[in-house]
Amino acid sequence: MQQLLEQHYTYARTWEDIEIMLDKAERKLNFHKSKMSQIKIKSKSWIMHARNYKALEGVIKTLKWTLGDRNIQDPLN
Repeated sequence: MQQLLEQHYTYARTWEDIEIMLDKAERKLNFHKSKMSQIKIKSKSWIMHARNYKALEGVIKTLKWTLGDRNIQDPLN
């Protein structure tokens, strides 16, 4: 199993890399939230922004969990 993981993962990310990615994800989340408030609800564009917004919520929760956020016990819930 360990060999299989080593073939797919480099484990080369630093804590700073993860924090930078978290910042980018939060900025994108805010962008999509802003766009959703400017567009007609349920339009194709609104749905696209809503889908990206929800996906980024999961990304942010997982990155915060990775960094050890005490308020996130399980990023899957």
